[in-house]
Amino acid sequence: MRVIFLKDVPRVGRKYEVKNIADGYAKNMLLPKGFVEVATDKSIARAEVLKKTDETERAVREDLLIKNIMDLDGKRIAVREKANEKGHLFAGVHNTEIVEAVKSQTRLDLDPSFIALPEPIREIGEFEIPISAHGKKAKFILVVEAA
Repeated sequence: MRVIFLKDVPRVGRKYEVKNIADGYAKNMLLPKGFVEVATDKSIARAEVLKKTDETERAVREDLLIKNIMDLDGKRIAVREKANEKGHLFAGVHNTEIVEAVKSQTRLDLDPSFIALPEPIREIGEFEIPISAHGKKAKFILVVEAA
């Protein structure tokens, strides 16, 4: 059966790809779950248009993300966490907390996977945080203060 993928299906097909799939697998698994639709001339033309618009939107989002990462380069972001008298934090600062702090202080929405933090931060102080996305790299200073 010839189908158009509406979503990515691991090891089977990618979104908007037109492919021949076994009839039973398509009818019993992919069609009921909404992963594919039957390929007709009209649906193939619509999928090509959607694929082009999806690619242009992705390119615009990627350009905006790269610009935002470059704007973040060299900035200082402050985070307040509970700590003991010696300056050790009760809970480590992870990528997700750093992303939330960046979003609240600079309005930049980053993915936690862009932050290359080998292990959570567990002390008060200033830390250089590297960011890398789509081949671009930047660094900012994270200031961890006691609450």
